[in-house]
Amino acid sequence: MTVIRVGVVGLGKIARDQHLPAIQSDPVFELAATVSPDDHGVTGITHHQTLSALLASGPEVDAIALCTPPQVRFDLAVAALERGLHVFLEKPPGATLTEVALLEQAAAENGATLFAGWHSRFAAGVAPAKVWLADKRIERVSIVWREDVRVWHPGQAWIWEPGGLGVFDPGINALSIATEILPNAFFLSAATLWTPANRKAPIAAELSFRDTTGAPITMDLDWRQTGPQSWDIAIETTAGTLSLSKGGAVLTLPTGELYAEDREYSGLYARFAALIDGRVSEVDVRPLQLVADAYLRGRRQTVEAFED
Repeated sequence: MTVIRVGVVGLGKIARDQHLPAIQSDPVFELAATVSPDDHGVTGITHHQTLSALLASGPEVDAIALCTPPQVRFDLAVAALERGLHVFLEKPPGATLTEVALLEQAAAENGATLFAGWHSRFAAGVAPAKVWLADKRIERVSIVWREDVRVWHPGQAWIWEPGGLGVFDPGINALSIATEILPNAFFLSAATLWTPANRKAPIAAELSFRDTTGAPITMDLDWRQTGPQSWDIAIETTAGTLSLSKGGAVLTLPTGELYAEDREYSGLYARFAALIDGRVSEVDVRPLQLVADAYLRGRRQTVEAFED
């Protein structure tokens, strides 16, 4: 495969911690340029303040990885796709379902690949969990996703704004795993969202789902947890309980088998390369649909103000 020259747009925590190392360690990709109005870029790599400046003056790129907040991503993605560039969307793929559908249409019209990357699906335990569950009857599922927002999103005001998702920004990772591994589709039946008095997005949520066979699925999200963090999914089946912990990195089966390895973003970029090679897109919006359903159907409660 020809080397894919990538421009990374948005140089926040996720780009620097995950995207840049994954690109630079994969011989299929070349980090050709970076874009950010609030960053000086990477030593030795061309940097621009805007995507339009990169597209106007180069260097040439084959693909764009959009690591910006979702609220500003649509116009950037359209500009790249209209140039025939392939586009990797960091999760969530957009601020609304409609704009993601329009991006998928734009990619098809311009012969470009659009990839909505759900990084948690590439955690080491997820693929074997899906295989094990494929022929099992699900009795109940518990999802507990609790973390400290001050650690993972320090000073990131956008995440508390409409479209930033609040606690669903990490919570959607759990939903991306659940929609990937559970053998039956599931849907929301009830939700409560707790929003700080000084914020516009929830800091905690409790959700109840059920799958198409009637199995209950509960979800507990909270951004106020200090100390050890909880990213756990327990799935009770007629053949025993499967557990995924550490965000999907560790899988425990009834037989006691364990899988553990950090390979999420290397897996994402390998998948992006395969999609480009096959000239196809991959845009699964099911996790975002479930979050949208929570906002549609959830009861809202106001809690005390929260400061970073």
